Amino acid sequence: MKALAALTRYARSFTGFERDARIFLLTTVTYGFVLSLWWVDFNLYLTALGFEPAFIGVAGTLWSAAGVVVSLPVSLLSDRFGRRIVLAAGAAVSALAIAALIVFTDPPAILIGATAMGAASQAFFVLQAPLLMEHSRPEHRNELFSLQAAIMPATNIGAALVGGVMAAVIGNVVGVDSNDPLVYRFLLLAMVVAAVVATVTVIALRDDRPRRPARHAAEERRLDVTEAGGAVVDPERPPEPRRMRFRFPRPSDPGTFWRLLLPSFLMALGAGQVIPYLNVFIETRFSLDLTSLNVIFAITGFGTVVAMMVQPALAHRFGKVGSVVLVQGVSIPFIAILGFSPVLWTVIAAMTVRTSLMNAGNPIASAFAMEQLPAAERATFAATMSLLWSLGWAIAGPWYSLLQATLGFDAGYTINFITVIVLYSLATILYWHWFHDREARSPAAATAPG
Repeated sequence: MKALAALTRYARSFTGFERDARIFLLTTVTYGFVLSLWWVDFNLYLTALGFEPAFIGVAGTLWSAAGVVVSLPVSLLSDRFGRRIVLAAGAAVSALAIAALIVFTDPPAILIGATAMGAASQAFFVLQAPLLMEHSRPEHRNELFSLQAAIMPATNIGAALVGGVMAAVIGNVVGVDSNDPLVYRFLLLAMVVAAVVATVTVIALRDDRPRRPARHAAEERRLDVTEAGGAVVDPERPPEPRRMRFRFPRPSDPGTFWRLLLPSFLMALGAGQVIPYLNVFIETRFSLDLTSLNVIFAITGFGTVVAMMVQPALAHRFGKVGSVVLVQGVSIPFIAILGFSPVLWTVIAAMTVRTSLMNAGNPIASAFAMEQLPAAERATFAATMSLLWSLGWAIAGPWYSLLQATLGFDAGYTINFITVIVLYSLATILYWHWFHDREARSPAAATAPG
């Protein structure tokens, strides 16, 4: 009975979010559906059209490169025009890009569409944390960030299942094979519809353009402290700049800014050596078929959702920094099991636990970072984080290839996993050393409305 009461209280902690935060959770579902189907089906669509793997690799590279290029411009544009407008533009461009991929199938059009999609989707990745920070109260922040992060892997699982069912049904109705390009076009059309819905939900957010010039200051101050439809706009939002300057803004506290980024960069250097190739590692080592691999990664996805929903309780018990260090530290031994155990079920369990724990800490770490930074620097921080994460993977990928080419499968992966363990351990130690005494002095938590 006591356990049920405690569970009920914990479930209630995931309620009471501000209006705009609730709307953005809906946006996460709809736009997450778009991204999930894109990751699963876009390359398969190109394969069905008859393109060679080399061309598909170029399309994927342009998708990633576009996201890197626009990261900082997206953050600067959102500081000037508001998160809402930039997010709506990103969702709308996504819908147009995917629609173009349905109609035009020549190579230049495919590459342009992939590039546009990569640039548009980056708005979501860069601005989600600043927007949630600016539309949440400190007492709700752990749950809000964790719930929003948990929606993504849950949406991945749901979209994969929906996409598979749709492909089978469409193939039977139309009378074509499930790998026919026509089937994928229907899936792309579903993505267009979801992107349009995401655009509508973003437009429903409250106007969050920065404060106007001095003659409007009094009115803006009134709005900053007024709840409108349940939404609270962060009073620290930056004033509107006189002109756009596409240069890297200097952080007000460079030490804090870069210390928040370095542990994630170290983890990116480690993750990029193994995470993209886990399917190859498990398939080769244990001779599994594609269906078995899909089941294994689905189990991992479910574990991630559960861990993210539990993480806020750890944050309340141990603090944000303590809970992040706890889950990251506990996950490190499971990396060793994943890399070196000869028994399949232990590898599956280790991968599920490792992935769940590492991902569970991310939203809490993101919430903590947003609280440590002035409002004017939050989008810049998120953009820089995205850039450094992409850079880490860009460095790690060639290193993985070099080890495989020179040392072979077993020795190459041995060095990869040892390197991951060292980098993850160093990142966790540095994060604790730099921030374990900072949480009580969080400037945003002290000044946020509540």
